[in-house]
Amino acid sequence: MKKLFVIGGMGAGKSTARKALVEQGLPYVDLDHVGHEVLAWDTVKDEIRETFGDDVFGEDGAIDRKKLAAKAFASPAETRKLNRITLPRIEELFSDRIDEFERQGNKAVVVEQSVFKNRQGSLAYCADVVIAIIAPLELRVERAVASGFSEVDVRRRIARQITDADRIEAADVVFSNDSTPEVLRDKMLNWWKEYEETI
Repeated sequence: MKKLFVIGGMGAGKSTARKALVEQGLPYVDLDHVGHEVLAWDTVKDEIRETFGDDVFGEDGAIDRKKLAAKAFASPAETRKLNRITLPRIEELFSDRIDEFERQGNKAVVVEQSVFKNRQGSLAYCADVVIAIIAPLELRVERAVASGFSEVDVRRRIARQITDADRIEAADVVFSNDSTPEVLRDKMLNWWKEYEETI
């Protein structure tokens, strides 16, 4: 089963690209969602409380992701603390999902990954194809703010991510998303039609 990783910075259009492939009948794993699931695990909650304090929890006892993000992305050192807690669990859950899709006989799976550093040091070590979605910085900020994030938070998160130049270097395929979602969708579908014939 081919593993197609879609990478890109905040606001670049990863989800649009992933949805275009999912519409073709491919299953997918959104690693952000896997991360959210992991935050509900009791063992993770305990470690988060110990590391970041009680104030990142809501009244319902669940982790408030925005409050956690404000602390965890305040500096690279704090981000590393969060990653040490969550990444091993994310990898465990991700592997289970991939195994299940393979057992079902799927020919490919789409993996959307926000936290990408390089192919060796992330879950993308198992990728058959890395697809990078890139877009101008100010357009990315504008899109992310429009989806509900504060501009300060967006710029801080982007500053913690690798550059588009790094993504291009790591990728097998690169798509520029400086136009409409429909244009990106068409680019993805054209690529998939060609790639599907090779598998």
